[in-house]
Amino acid sequence: MAAGECDLPGVGLHFDQVNEVSVLEPEVAEQSNQLAEECKEFMTKMEELRKIIQSFKEIMDITAAETESAKMEAIATRGILKSAVKQRKAKQHQLHALILEKKMELERLKVRQSSLKKVIQDSNEFIEQLIASK
Repeated sequence: MAAGECDLPGVGLHFDQVNEVSVLEPEVAEQSNQLAEECKEFMTKMEELRKIIQSFKEIMDITAAETESAKMEAIATRGILKSAVKQRKAKQHQLHALILEKKMELERLKVRQSSLKKVIQDSNEFIEQLIASK
């Protein structure tokens, strides 16, 4: 080596692409730059994924709320239907009891009618006997 010359690569110093002194070897500097670029791309993709996940979560929250609302509406409708069935059965029982009551009253009235016919017949016979005996 001549006097005044320095062995820069020997001491770990190198010139980069713009002729600036660098402590990294050119291959290592290039790999470092590539890694930094890949990291930026990865972070960009991760941010896109985060946005997609956030959007998906919002859609799922809306869907869950709609589903819960539909579920509550179905439960209320089922309750109304059960109540209507109970009311219908109660009305049926009430009408059945009324029919039985009316049948009993009809039988009572038939017996009374029969009794009154007998009284009328007996009265008519008595009147005829009185008229015939005069």
